[in-house]
Amino acid sequence: MTPPNRRSRRLATEADLPDFVVLPDLASRAMGSGVVAANDELFAEKENLIKPEEPTYSTYTFGHKGQVYDGWETRRRREPGFDWAIVRLGAPGVVRGIIVDTAYFKGNYPPEVSVQGAVIDGYPSVEELEGTDWFDLVPRSAVKGDDLNSFDVDCDRLVTHVRLCMHPDGGIARLRVHGEVVADPQFIGRVNVNLAALDCGAGISGCSNMFYSSPTNLIMPGNARLMGEGWETSRRRDDGNDWVEVRLAGPGTVGVVELDTRYFLGNSPGWARVTGWSADRSHEVEILPKTRLQPDTRHRFRVDSTDEIAFARLDVYPDGGMARLRLLGELSQAGRQALHERWTNAGGPPR
Repeated sequence: MTPPNRRSRRLATEADLPDFVVLPDLASRAMGSGVVAANDELFAEKENLIKPEEPTYSTYTFGHKGQVYDGWETRRRREPGFDWAIVRLGAPGVVRGIIVDTAYFKGNYPPEVSVQGAVIDGYPSVEELEGTDWFDLVPRSAVKGDDLNSFDVDCDRLVTHVRLCMHPDGGIARLRVHGEVVADPQFIGRVNVNLAALDCGAGISGCSNMFYSSPTNLIMPGNARLMGEGWETSRRRDDGNDWVEVRLAGPGTVGVVELDTRYFLGNSPGWARVTGWSADRSHEVEILPKTRLQPDTRHRFRVDSTDEIAFARLDVYPDGGMARLRLLGELSQAGRQALHERWTNAGGPPR
């Protein structure tokens, strides 16, 4: 595995890197993680912590609050205490090592840091995180400025969230949480295809509002890399709500609904609901009841729907933006036949 890029004043050779870097970074934005809360981010926003790319720096790039840093930076503390940020990992796992990267923070890095872990089910709000039972992954430890500070972790407990603490304040460019994914069994063995995938033949069949971006973005392959790669509506000033309808790749049953609000922070929907219709639209079924959503979060919901559907409608309340919609399930015999006929009728080679 290629190690992160390093400047000469940081770790100089591949041999200097700890062994755990060959494991995936569970805190990377590329894994679907999110920074759900921080007590302070006056100088630089908390979301920078989990960018997959290396931090950068440009001299004399000043904003209203001072030099612009590619990292998380808090104001100078004038009272006892410490600053913290909570990261929801992209996948639950066992943490084997942590890197606290203070790149370009020289006179404003924290002298000490600590990292705790927790197991939190579902998608709690910031207020609901209060009282979380945190346990140590990295005890309070000294760090250097403008450096890759690495820590081996000796803990076999499952972790879904980590809390990075700066003692007392300062700036950190990146947080890397390397470990082994432990898959949630409720999502294993229930599905084998994304019925709402554009590359499987699904398409948009209706939409209430596409002011900022196309609803087709919802069913594109891969993950959104920024807010503009999702679907976003204008702000509603009435009592209604926005919606989008998807013609599925073929009739089938849904086992998992994925609603991804990644990059939508102040403009994600408050709630969402998913319903389905049969191919002739004679039968409607509720797939996911109206459910609260969190900003900048990849939500996955197991559903126990056995009804075969050919169309699905996503209702968002009241408006807002969504990065991706995925409906993971199984094609019915009729669905597989429809795909085969579509391929053959379009002149595809025999299958």
